Amino acid sequence: MRWIWQSGLLVLGARFAFANVEKTIFVAPAASETAANDPAVDGLVLDRLTPSEPVLRTSLNATFPTEDAPLGTASWFYLENLRPDQRYEVRVCWLATQPTAFILTTYTLSDILADSALVSSLSHFSATKEHRNLPSERNSTKSVNNNDKSVLFLRVLAAADYYTTNTTLMENVPPVAVDLILDPFLANVFPRSLVPTAAWIVVVTVVSVVVARFISGLLSDLAATGRIEEEERKEDKKTQ
Repeated sequence: MRWIWQSGLLVLGARFAFANVEKTIFVAPAASETAANDPAVDGLVLDRLTPSEPVLRTSLNATFPTEDAPLGTASWFYLENLRPDQRYEVRVCWLATQPTAFILTTYTLSDILADSALVSSLSHFSATKEHRNLPSERNSTKSVNNNDKSVLFLRVLAAADYYTTNTTLMENVPPVAVDLILDPFLANVFPRSLVPTAAWIVVVTVVSVVVARFISGLLSDLAATGRIEEEERKEDKKTQ
């Protein structure tokens, strides 16, 4: 039976074979705690993730750890239209050919306003992004009032995690191509995106058990037939 479970684990692992994955799991706070309509939020230029637009493909700047930035370069995102008390996870997936260490952390607006370092980091990132890109529906935090939903800010720290004799790569870390994925938990227990994988594992396991029982029964029948034939040959020898 062990090979059945091993095959199931291989199917599960195949889903992530194309990339490295780092994630954070959190429970969306009450809407009243997130200050979704606070004027301080308006004007920030950040890419957004929502339950209706849960996947964002982008590139993140990364740097080698320094004394000023021991965990790498910070990028900020806006998690919007979250259901209060709903468990979520945010994953960042990146190619194994770009070794990078990621740290994902979520913050409410009040968390950020209480820490001047976070305020400075968020403001700097937003200003830099606004300089590079014109605001659009996807990267503006201004949204329609919705008092029964909550929002959070997501900070992604990216630190280059490699060493090479290539001087250019050591001095200038290239941007890291990533997929950011917002994934709600079903009943606050199981990530929704893993449901198809789990269903496939169940199907493979059930089919494997049925096939194993069929082969076991077939082998038992063949063994029983062999014993009967052997007894018949012994009887024939006695009668001779």
